[in-house]
Amino acid sequence: MNAENVIFLVIVGIGALPEIILGFVQYRSKEPVGFWSGKEPPRREEITDVKAYNRKHGIMWIVYGAGFFPCFAPVILFGEKFVWIAIVLFLLECLGGIFVMIAYHNKLNKKYHRKYS
Repeated sequence: MNAENVIFLVIVGIGALPEIILGFVQYRSKEPVGFWSGKEPPRREEITDVKAYNRKHGIMWIVYGAGFFPCFAPVILFGEKFVWIAIVLFLLECLGGIFVMIAYHNKLNKKYHRKYS
């Protein structure tokens, strides 16, 4: 592994680290966590199982952040001529990952929000 690849991985790590840290914070949180910026998280009484709700949200963010590292494997393993594959994988992780996380968040809300009658 040459110096360019090490610098490349450090830059990817700096970009992915906030998502991974957020995931660990949400995983360990005692109060219900939020997903949308600017929107208050649900209250404890609105969630049936706060621990499971938080852990699943935390794992979601950890997987999203860690998913950036394999995107650049083609460049590291096979050289610069495969940078276009890394770019496509990166864009799929960024954009596709966000849409998958939104869908998963909505699924968790349906599963863990109390149903009042």
